[in-house]
Amino acid sequence: MSADLLLLLAACGLAACYLLWQRALAARETANRFAHETCSRAVVQLLDGTVAFSGLRLTRAANGSWRLLRIYTFDYSGDGVERAQGFVVLAGTRLEAVGLAGCAS
Repeated sequence: MSADLLLLLAACGLAACYLLWQRALAARETANRFAHETCSRAVVQLLDGTVAFSGLRLTRAANGSWRLLRIYTFDYSGDGVERAQGFVVLAGTRLEAVGLAGCAS
């Protein structure tokens, strides 16, 4: 019986890891989309074509509940030579903030 319980716990652990991985991939795809849109609106070039995961932050929402923010960074260039860094902050897959070179939009 304990072997069955261990097998069930292992399966639940694997399922939880898979769900976390899928949510992380969905968040990264969303961050990429916002980075592309932001660079396009600002008429700058998104370098490397993708965002990089920068970190997690646990914060309180306006209603007092806790939420997890994912922070991504990306490089862009306005002249094709100089690199600058932008950022995307997501709560789940919802945009919280995006900015270029320290100017949040």
